[in-house]
Amino acid sequence: MQLLTSFYLPINHLQTITTNTQLPTYSPLPTTYFLLPTTDYLLPTTYFLLPTNAYILAGEPETNGVRIGLTQDEIKRWKAFETEYTPLLLMYNDVMNSRTRAIRNSLIEIIDETIAYDQENHILDRIAASPNATVYDLGAFNINGGVSPKTTRTRPVTAIKEPVSVTFIQLGGGIIAIKCYSTSGARAAIFDEADSVQFLYKTGTVPPTSTNEEGMKTGISTKGSFNLELNPEQKGKNLYIYFRWYNTRHPNLSGPWSELQITMIL
Repeated sequence: MQLLTSFYLPINHLQTITTNTQLPTYSPLPTTYFLLPTTDYLLPTTYFLLPTNAYILAGEPETNGVRIGLTQDEIKRWKAFETEYTPLLLMYNDVMNSRTRAIRNSLIEIIDETIAYDQENHILDRIAASPNATVYDLGAFNINGGVSPKTTRTRPVTAIKEPVSVTFIQLGGGIIAIKCYSTSGARAAIFDEADSVQFLYKTGTVPPTSTNEEGMKTGISTKGSFNLELNPEQKGKNLYIYFRWYNTRHPNLSGPWSELQITMIL
């Protein structure tokens, strides 16, 4: 039996697979990956959908999926992709009896649907930017920077106390250049005890009451100077935004949120 091996594919490259060519392989790139499962039915733990579904549903009293910000509908849809994919994969493994072009096309179609669902709902991006995400969450989804839950590392024990100071430069078209500073640095840069800066924001005319307000968008930058691109239709409204120094490996030790910052969108 000829078996395809497990390999990583950048998400945008999965859409190039055709039905009359061998599945391509790609070297891992420093971006988010979607792991295409091996077709060896003896190795189901290498599947992407199987372990991620198991990981999403694990945990109590709050599941990992809920903790990292997925909705119940998203959790159910992710499970549905696995439910559809697994029996077809087993049929594709059986070269002599059930592997057909139709089965292969169906597998690729589910992959395309999963990719489209991720891109439409920003599942992996939201997990990567979730204030509750740990390095093990990132590892479970093959997100760059993650490690296996079995990995043991020495961890810091003191939370960051340094506040974030920011400046805004309006570039027009809804684009705002943001520079983040610590009290110990004259140039925009990530604070030494952090590996990124996290921000929560909303646009409009009514400021949020706190960082816990529902509907706030979140993001992470690994650079102290970056551009935030907003919808140009928000021109004339305000950007309401909070910042804090963030530690992706130990988010519970991240710094305090800044005071609310406000700037008009031009």
